[in-house]
Amino acid sequence: MFIIFFMRFGMKRLFGICTLGFCICNLYAQGLSRMDADMLRTQVVEEWKTSVKRELAEAQKELTIRKDSLQMKFDAQIFGEKPADGRSLWISLHGGGGTTTEVNNQQWENQKRLYRPAEGVYVAPRAPWDAWNMWFQEPIDGMYHDLIRLMVANYDVNPNKVYLLGYSAGGDGVWRLAPRLADYWAATSMMAGHPGDVRLENLLNTPFMIWMGSNDAAYDRNKLAAVRGAQMDSLQKVHPDGYIHETHIIQGKGHWMDRMDTVAISWMSKHTRQPYPKHVIWQQEEVGKQQFYWLEVPQKDRGYLLDISIKGNTITIFHSDYKHIRLWLNDELVDLDKKIKVKSSGKTVFKGKLERNERNLRQSIQERQDPAYCFPAQVEINTCGCKN
Repeated sequence: MFIIFFMRFGMKRLFGICTLGFCICNLYAQGLSRMDADMLRTQVVEEWKTSVKRELAEAQKELTIRKDSLQMKFDAQIFGEKPADGRSLWISLHGGGGTTTEVNNQQWENQKRLYRPAEGVYVAPRAPWDAWNMWFQEPIDGMYHDLIRLMVANYDVNPNKVYLLGYSAGGDGVWRLAPRLADYWAATSMMAGHPGDVRLENLLNTPFMIWMGSNDAAYDRNKLAAVRGAQMDSLQKVHPDGYIHETHIIQGKGHWMDRMDTVAISWMSKHTRQPYPKHVIWQQEEVGKQQFYWLEVPQKDRGYLLDISIKGNTITIFHSDYKHIRLWLNDELVDLDKKIKVKSSGKTVFKGKLERNERNLRQSIQERQDPAYCFPAQVEINTCGCKN
């Protein structure tokens, strides 16, 4: 065992330590080089995949995600050859909604055949409820996460190539889930759904498509789709490097677009998730989150906003409705061999060098349950720079 630790961390890390037991205890918390952290991260991710396979073995066997008394069945089809960097995952949400179980089952069967990607695992889940909001009420966010984890662990899915799309009531779900789970998706596409009161600011780094028939007038879906497309245009004018989107209002078509929307598959497949964007805008939706990309906050109040960016080793907080935030960092975001600076309201609220360590790697993947969000460093920031 001593040889393993010696080879992994080098003689310098062991010098001056009296006993191997003391060494093992301190290696968990002490600083790592970038190479050490990268090697250890690979090991931690493999251990995580093994644990997910065990945890979700029954879900894989039954093709059903369960949470308390709820269940979300799913159908999975594999298309194309597996790329070297792992398969894509297509989560396709069926229509129906507040109708009978039989109608929703029929819509589920239709969704299984509605789209066909050139490559990837195409998954059509069956909504846990027969309700108008069947795709976006609590606690379904965790069920989507379990579905993605299962696919990453068992189907060799690349977590940076997870796509979300949905038709009708499924489109309602995409309107809600694309922004509030924006850090999950490589790209998203909404077909014939109603946006409700959703905000779109969180889509800065998540490509988004809108598909709607010009005659799809029920609940003003056609008018609202055009309005939301214009909102995306406005957001992109302010942030030209982000808010990648397309809006398609299909002339002469009603709720059924005669499969013209299927071209969304090829558009989405051109995009991969960037899990470490240098600029993040995060506004809490009706189902709140405490973590988003490389950020963590203490509360989940709807409407709370955080606008933050990184340039070099300087992190600038443009707006924060939170007094305290936590930053999870790696060497793709900043150079952890150098000091980082955090600025808020025109003043420096943190300046210092952060250590990479094993505790952070294990804590972050345990909390986030996503291989991309396995971070070697973290720091808590008082955004106002005050004492309390």
